[in-house]
Amino acid sequence: MATFLLAEEWAICLNTGESYLNFKKNRFQEITARRLGTGLEITCVAWDASWIDAGARIAIGMHDNVVQVLLLNSNLQLQSVFAGRLEHMVPKSVAFTQRGNIYIFGLYDGNVFKMNATDGIILSEHCYDSVIGCAAVSLKKELIVIDNATNGFTLYPLDCEDPIRYFVTEPQSVLVPKQVAFGEESKIIVGGSGNGSVYLFERRTGRMLAKLTHSKTGLVQTITVCRDIFAFFLP
Repeated sequence: MATFLLAEEWAICLNTGESYLNFKKNRFQEITARRLGTGLEITCVAWDASWIDAGARIAIGMHDNVVQVLLLNSNLQLQSVFAGRLEHMVPKSVAFTQRGNIYIFGLYDGNVFKMNATDGIILSEHCYDSVIGCAAVSLKKELIVIDNATNGFTLYPLDCEDPIRYFVTEPQSVLVPKQVAFGEESKIIVGGSGNGSVYLFERRTGRMLAKLTHSKTGLVQTITVCRDIFAFFLP
């Protein structure tokens, strides 16, 4: 189960393993719920904050290669905007852009699709030189940072496959997908690890600012960043 806050009084709750999507108001009152697709795992989710006044527009990626966008309308009903299948691609991360499009990041092949969030038409496609364990987008700086699932994290321009900079961590004891995020108005990169540590890097130089160690052997796969605060989860 995962929970994401859309606004002060709204939240979206996911039963990721059974593909249930629930909207709650005031954190507890369930407004509407739906089981998505064929019931396979939800692998990623994003929402368009610019639509909060009209409800919420949600992008969902699923393990059966399906990508769909839903709208919670003014009548508090979920309606489909579009749904489509990307051949041979498992969506790992999804993000809205300021221009009404979405980016889809593939887990195993390093592919990135830019799609129209209204009709699902593919606008562009490019491929990174590594798999994508996780991805985060800075719309302000038009940058993408990914977990490259090998030696750390890689920074790219938003619509280009040529890397800008690598953020190298210590060798990982276990190669697993690790969440990564921008922080402090995209001035820093924060990422998890397979060796129990959280890494902080300066974006412009790649310099490691801090290594926060919680466990010598634990996995740090999930993190979140909020202004000057960040949190992480160890399984």
